[in-house]
Amino acid sequence: MTDTSSPITQFYNCRVLRDHALVEDCLYIQSGKIIDPAKMFWDEQRIPDVRIDCKGGIVSPGYIDLQINGAYGYDFSNDTGVIEEAVSNISKGLLLQGCTAYCPTTVSSRPEVYHKVLAHLGPRAGSIENGAAILGAHVEGPFISPQKKGAHELATLRTAKRGLADFDECYGLDNLRKYVAYVTVAPEVEGVLDAIPELIAATGVNVSSGHSNATTATANRAQRGGANMITHLFNAMHAFHQRDPGIIGLLGAPESRPFYGLICDGIHVHPHSVMIAYYAHPAGACLVTDAMSAQCLPDGCYKLGEMDVDVHDGHVYIKDTSTIAGSIISLAECVRNFIKFTGASQVEALENATLHPAQMLGIEGTKGSLAFGADADLLILDNDLNVQRVFIAGAEATEENVKISKKL
Repeated sequence: MTDTSSPITQFYNCRVLRDHALVEDCLYIQSGKIIDPAKMFWDEQRIPDVRIDCKGGIVSPGYIDLQINGAYGYDFSNDTGVIEEAVSNISKGLLLQGCTAYCPTTVSSRPEVYHKVLAHLGPRAGSIENGAAILGAHVEGPFISPQKKGAHELATLRTAKRGLADFDECYGLDNLRKYVAYVTVAPEVEGVLDAIPELIAATGVNVSSGHSNATTATANRAQRGGANMITHLFNAMHAFHQRDPGIIGLLGAPESRPFYGLICDGIHVHPHSVMIAYYAHPAGACLVTDAMSAQCLPDGCYKLGEMDVDVHDGHVYIKDTSTIAGSIISLAECVRNFIKFTGASQVEALENATLHPAQMLGIEGTKGSLAFGADADLLILDNDLNVQRVFIAGAEATEENVKISKKL
């Protein structure tokens, strides 16, 4: 409930992203929420206490990253001994980049890792003290295909022969209920397909298909069972074929289509593929970074879970291989790249990093939009979509009041 006696801030001289358009308007916030100015003027007969000149810029909801493995030298799967330190520094660093909410992602790990770290990756509010809001963890694997494991350690992968019991043994169903936003599974792995609706009913998590060799028929069954997302589309999955397009084929399904993650770094997915996916299903696109611990650090050797990876010239590979192992791009760069790759409008690009991720998680009432009552997590951008100012729960985040420590 908004405290009507608290200060009101007005953002003016701006274009506001609202109702799928950039409109010349003002935005008003109070007590960390976006408010209806009509009530302020007519019911409370107040004027703003603080006025912020946006200098002709764009006011957008803060970015939401559904998939990030680490940054600033920290890795959510590997740094189990300093996990709170990792969470704190990554959350603060992401906030300064313009990412105001995210899903910390774990790669395929042994059960003891999940039982140790998931409680630290659960939902928490965003603030100057906490950094970006955490929306719950994304557990990517280990119920994935050995043939499409990508940068996941083969020894950690498993099946679900015992259905829900295997998920409980691996993660703990109570951990899923409390701390996890969504899980990535390969629907063709033994026991997974039948377990999807049971898993959703028992825990409330969202389910994404990924790291999978599934046929289109199997992918369709997974979606009908409740899987509403595709993890990093085109990567680590059955290649598109005209007679069996695999999971990618869901973008052409006549029934409801899933959301899908796109890594727009120009390395994971060719720009033409980005355009094909987007124009097949624009309402489902969710820009993700899939960033790992080397984000914002120099080239060198780093960790992704238990795997050693090499980072050079913007590329990330498992050490001594040609297997891609995440990215080091920021979500702000992904947004700008998306426009370069597709020619899409600024509104379309921004909604792929704000509204669509929130809709995928079912939280669009509070995140990913500037609707009245939503959280006042917002960005001021210039006309080239460079981040100029960042606000979290109505408070401005700056390098002076948000301090981070990199693990070198």
